[in-house]
Amino acid sequence: MKPTYSLLKNFTYAMDGGRELFKEKAFKIELVCFVIATVILLFLSYPLWAKIFMFSILFVPLVAEAFNTAIEKVVDLSSQDFHILAKHAKDIAAFGVFLSIFVPIFVWLGFIIYFSTRILQ
Repeated sequence: MKPTYSLLKNFTYAMDGGRELFKEKAFKIELVCFVIATVILLFLSYPLWAKIFMFSILFVPLVAEAFNTAIEKVVDLSSQDFHILAKHAKDIAAFGVFLSIFVPIFVWLGFIIYFSTRILQ
């Protein structure tokens, strides 16, 4: 029998996941970077559409870190012993986080270059 859908329960599960994720040191570091970038964004005189896009792209590393942490937890659950495939799974997930950090960096650099050249003209 399929359980009944409950928006409140799903919200509670999500908040439990957020609390668990906040225990991760890497997530805290990424969250500090998110806050710093958001504060910087408030002082930029860019159009609203650019600010919305630049703000939205800051979530990419946070989401990647959430998936990375979930993968690490599942791998740890599956075996307490060292296994090369478990190491590969964790390393690949960590590499995904590493790559995701470049997305907002390149997007922000693109916007900064674009709007800087428009000001200079």
